[in-house]
Amino acid sequence: MARRIPQYLMTQDLAAVASGRQLADTVIVNGRWVNVYTGEILPNTTVAITGCRIAYCGPHRPELIGESTRVVDADGRFLVPGLLDAHVHVESSMMTVRGFAAAVLPRGTTSAFIDPHEIANVLGIRGVRWMADEALTTPMQIYVQVPSCVPAAPGMETAGAAIGPEDVRQALGWNDVIGLGEVMNYPGVVAGDAMLHEEIAETLQARRIVGGHYASEDLGPAFHAYAASGPSDCHEGTRVEDAIARLRQGMYAILRQGSSEHNVAAQVKALTEHGLDSRHVLLCTDDRHSDTLAQDGHVDHAVRLAIQEGVPPMTAIQMATLNTAEHFGVANDVGSVGPGRYADILLVSDLEALEIDEVLAAGEPVADHGRLTAAMPAYAYPEEAVRSVHLPGALTAEDFAIPCDTDRATEPCRVIEIVPGQVITRSRTVDIRVTDGRLDPEPSAGICHLAVVERHSGAAGIGRGLVRGYGIRAAFALASTVAHDSHNLLVIGTDRTLMAAAANRVRELQGGLCLVDRDGIVADLPLPVAGLMSQEPVERVAERAGALQQGLADLGCEIEDALMSFVFLALPVIPELRLTDRGVVDVNAFQIVPLFARSDNAQE
Repeated sequence: MARRIPQYLMTQDLAAVASGRQLADTVIVNGRWVNVYTGEILPNTTVAITGCRIAYCGPHRPELIGESTRVVDADGRFLVPGLLDAHVHVESSMMTVRGFAAAVLPRGTTSAFIDPHEIANVLGIRGVRWMADEALTTPMQIYVQVPSCVPAAPGMETAGAAIGPEDVRQALGWNDVIGLGEVMNYPGVVAGDAMLHEEIAETLQARRIVGGHYASEDLGPAFHAYAASGPSDCHEGTRVEDAIARLRQGMYAILRQGSSEHNVAAQVKALTEHGLDSRHVLLCTDDRHSDTLAQDGHVDHAVRLAIQEGVPPMTAIQMATLNTAEHFGVANDVGSVGPGRYADILLVSDLEALEIDEVLAAGEPVADHGRLTAAMPAYAYPEEAVRSVHLPGALTAEDFAIPCDTDRATEPCRVIEIVPGQVITRSRTVDIRVTDGRLDPEPSAGICHLAVVERHSGAAGIGRGLVRGYGIRAAFALASTVAHDSHNLLVIGTDRTLMAAAANRVRELQGGLCLVDRDGIVADLPLPVAGLMSQEPVERVAERAGALQQGLADLGCEIEDALMSFVFLALPVIPELRLTDRGVVDVNAFQIVPLFARSDNAQE
C-alpha cells in the first residue's frame, strides 16, 4: 500500500519527473482528462505519477517512461478524480474504517470527511483517536472532524461519554483533523449556548471548518442566526428552498443521499430549475448501511442520481470532487487530477453512467471492475471498545410496559410518526387503548411500543414511547445498540415479551441488532466494536443486514429502508418527535414532554 506523503516532502521529486530528469513510477497514457478546473475533457492525455502524487498531466512524454515504469493504457477512457464524500459517519456502514474503505474504494471513493460522533458517544475522544489510527492503515485519505455535540442534546439523553471545548482544542492539534463535526444542537447555537460557541470559536481561531447541521424547516431568524455563528455547510436540507437558502447565505449546500435520507433529487433543482451556481454544492452520503453500499454504491450513486436529474456530468463530478476539496481547504491534495495532487484517479468507460473500471489511490491500483485488489492490514481495537454494553441483568416484558392510571378505555398519547424517505418525523396525538392499567396499542392500527434502555453506565434507565408508520401488524420486536446518537439500546415491537427477547440477545452479542417473531430469532447482526461496528467484510455484514431488512419486509414493513429509519428514532436534534432514555423529546420545543397528551387536540 502506498504511503501518503505531504507535498512539501516531495517537491524535488515532482519537479524532477515533470522536467524529465527522473523517470515516473507510473504513467497513464491515452486518457481523456476530466479537468474539473476548467470543465474540459482533454483527449490523448498522459498522467505521470511519482510515488503517491501526480507530477505531470498533458501531451504524451515518452521520456518519462523507463523499464521499471508501470504503464497503464487508458485506451480512451476518462480520467476522473477520486470521489470525495463531504460528510459521512463510517459507523453507519456498520463496519470499521477498514471494512468501509474496502467497500467504497471499488466504487471510486478515495477520500472521505468523517465525523466519528457515533463512537464518540460511546467511548469519547479515545474512540475518535482509535478510528483515526485505523484510517491510516487504509489506502483512503480520511479527514476527521472532531465531534462537536457529544451528547447531541445534553440533559435529554444519557451518552457513554462527553466531549467539550478542551477535547476539541486537543483534537484540532492532530494532523488528521480537518475541523469541527456537524453542530447538531442548532437550538443551542441560536440561543447562544456558551459551550457550543466556545467549541466553534476554538475551531475558527484554528482556521478550520465548522460543520453544520440545521435540521429545521424554519428559514427565518433562527436559520440566519445559525449561519452567522460559524457553520459553513449543511447537509440537513430536504427541500429545494433549503438548498437555495444555504447557497444565498454563503454556506455550502451538501446534498445527501443516504440509505433512508434521499435528498439529492429535490435539492438539485436549485441548479437545474433555478439556475444557481454549483460551486458551493457538494455531495455526501452521511449514513449508508452496508447493504446499501453493496447494492447501490456510495458517492458514485449520488453522482449518477444528480446526472439523471439533469445536472451535466462535469458539474456533478465537480460537486463530488473539487468543490468539496476547496471547501475543506485540501484542494492541493485531493479533488482533481492535477500536478502535485495525490494520484487518486478513476478510469471510467462511460462518464454519464459513471462506470468505474479501475481505481488508483495514492498512485497504486486498489480496485478493478468493482473488485478490491488492495491489501488491508489488520487493526485491533482495545478490550474496552468491544465490551461496551453494560446492563445490570436480563430485561423482562414488564420493563417495556407503560402504566396508565385511568378509568378511560383510551388515553391520548404523543406518537412518533415516520416520514417515508426522510429522517424527520411528525408528532401526532392518538387515542391509545388501555388494558389492565397499561397502554395497549392495537397492532391493527400500526402503532408499536418503543423503548430506549440506557446501556453505558449499568443503571439501565428506560424511556418508553410509541411509534407508527412501519405498517407491521404481526407480533415482532427489533432491538439495536445502533441508536443515534447516544447509542443506547433501542427496542421496538408489538409484543413486550418479544421486545425483552430481542433486547437480551443484543446484550448477549455485546452490541448489534436482533429481529424476533413468535418463532424466535429471524435475523441478527453482531456489532461488537462499540456496539456499532463489525470487523467482518462488507459482503458478510451486508448479508446479515439484508436478512434483517428482508425479515422486516416479510413481517409487513412498509418502509423502504426500515433499519436506517429505526436507528434514528432516538436522535433528539431532528424534528419533530423522538425518544431517549430520559423520555419523549419535542425537538421543536427542545424539551422533554409527557407521553400522555390529555390537553392536546387529537390529530389522527
